Amino acid sequence: MVQEKAAPFGDAAAIIVAAGSFTRMGGIPKQLVPLAGRPVIAHTVAAFEQSGAIREIVLVARPEEQEALRTICRENGFAKVKAIPPGGRTRQESVAAGLACLSEGPAYYAIHDGARPLVTPEMIDGTIRAARRYRAASAAVRVKDTVKIADADGFVESTPDRRRLWNVQTPQVFEAALYRQAMREAAEKGLDFTDDCQLLERMGVRVFLYETDYTNLKITTPEDLPIAERLLQARKSDEV
Repeated sequence: MVQEKAAPFGDAAAIIVAAGSFTRMGGIPKQLVPLAGRPVIAHTVAAFEQSGAIREIVLVARPEEQEALRTICRENGFAKVKAIPPGGRTRQESVAAGLACLSEGPAYYAIHDGARPLVTPEMIDGTIRAARRYRAASAAVRVKDTVKIADADGFVESTPDRRRLWNVQTPQVFEAALYRQAMREAAEKGLDFTDDCQLLERMGVRVFLYETDYTNLKITTPEDLPIAERLLQARKSDEV
């Protein structure tokens, strides 16, 4: 079990990336789609708002959706959201835009997909605790299915040991100085990654996989919405 380092309350900042395309959602901005009576992004931000480890939030948006997200934050009373900058052409550029808006105070950065609305404050805080110990950590779950590696023609080449395979989620949490160094070096070398852990991996930094929950799913296609709705309803039933 990960032992938490002594740390001040609210020693982390969150960058929530909600600037991606939504082609697989039938042209509907997935962060604005209603989910259990609230936009998807409202559920996401609420979890970080409730996290005791998070002191500030930057929400990176598509330029045409900045005003809508400002309205959502205002209507929901999200006091920790300090900026809603426009995103870039790639995920890495969007995270860099968020990074530029953060204050210098936080010791850790939590990078999260805006389209993962079922994340909980407990998942966030647990991943941050792991990062305090290991410098870099990501929410993740163990792979359930057998995975095959295939050749270019679709024939099986090998079967990796499932016990060593994980599905990586977000948040992904890193020491602030370390992450800034990784972003700087990637920019200097013209490297662009879709996963923030890769920034640290290329530097030789070991990233700890903090086991969370299969419910921390990403809204990618319309079929994901009813699943997320049922999971939220089940959570509310458990709380009663």
